[in-house]
Amino acid sequence: MEDNRRLFLIVLDSVGIGEAPDAAQFGDEGSNTVRAAVEAGANLPNLRRLGLFNIDGMDWTEPEAAPIGAFGRMREASMGKDTTIGHWEIAGVVSPKPLPTFPDGFPPEIIRNFEKLTGRKVICNKPYSGTQLLLDYGREHVETGALMVYTSADSVFQVAAHEDIVPIEELYHDCELAREMLTGDYAVGRVIARPFVGEYPNYTRTARRHDYSLQPPRATMLNNLEDAGYECIGVGKISDIFAGSGITQQIRTQNNTDGIAKTLDLMENDFEGICFVNLVDFDMVYGHRNDAPGYARALMEFDQALPKFMEQMGEDDLLIITADHGCDPSTPSTDHSREYTPMLAWSKKIRPGANLGTRTTFADIGATVLEYFGLENRTDGQSFLKEICTEK
Repeated sequence: MEDNRRLFLIVLDSVGIGEAPDAAQFGDEGSNTVRAAVEAGANLPNLRRLGLFNIDGMDWTEPEAAPIGAFGRMREASMGKDTTIGHWEIAGVVSPKPLPTFPDGFPPEIIRNFEKLTGRKVICNKPYSGTQLLLDYGREHVETGALMVYTSADSVFQVAAHEDIVPIEELYHDCELAREMLTGDYAVGRVIARPFVGEYPNYTRTARRHDYSLQPPRATMLNNLEDAGYECIGVGKISDIFAGSGITQQIRTQNNTDGIAKTLDLMENDFEGICFVNLVDFDMVYGHRNDAPGYARALMEFDQALPKFMEQMGEDDLLIITADHGCDPSTPSTDHSREYTPMLAWSKKIRPGANLGTRTTFADIGATVLEYFGLENRTDGQSFLKEICTEK
């Protein structure tokens, strides 16, 4: 390929494709997020054409006779099923140790320290659904000004507050204090600011959520690209996930629709490097709320945008679509699920129908990105670029 090259890496947040071999260790036997969405009405002709239903394990549906893309099934090597380590692994870094979780809430000393730092009392301190939290604790928060702290099955410390009670900048500052406080055995993957508005019982979350992630434990493929002078554009919550490390330009989004539109806009720009996109609605809006029909609609929205992405791609551009974990909306659980994830690739130099089989780590994507840009592989994975492209 010529010197001017762009790679668009799109993470469909939580779009898993079936239980991983170790799913039982995570309580996720039988999970299959894509199948749940298809059974809820998702019609995905463009993802099908790329080869989604030709991936290993998709024997529950008919494959495409002549897929136009390359495809494979990715197994997570990291010990977890959360957004942070899923993205770190996609970017080349496997996490052998799981990030800490708090199924009984955070220890009293952590809560006392947070109260001292913020000057506000804390209520809840349990694993909780974010929407149910507003119904059960929202009025007490509004009446007392206490911060609602909660967690989930993931490694998160979440702080919810009404924007009229706790100004948004104060909430962000409180979360920055929590991020600095949570170290060592308490170093959760993300501290999340969860602002909301409205009156009981009609509280609604606003789009001003903000994530404060741990720094990756070592350099990712983003750092390698940045060091080599390439642009690294993070769309959606990518910059938050990597704590800004290796990101040269941050573009925030309101939702999937906005993320798709902003990515299409970027495709009209002449840059050299990677555009790394996270579309979070699958997970945040539908998976965690067990809304299978909504999940299906969101997948169809992306599917309908795929031809536009492909039309905008230049001669030396490469598109890779994947996911970071599952979040099956049809199971009793509302948490992430330990699943395989898809890898779909397309370019004007793709090998149509190239089947990568099952890869042993998401980090193979990071290795492939580095080879695409002619850089040394410093990831925990192995590149598959030569298997999917007719030339580099």
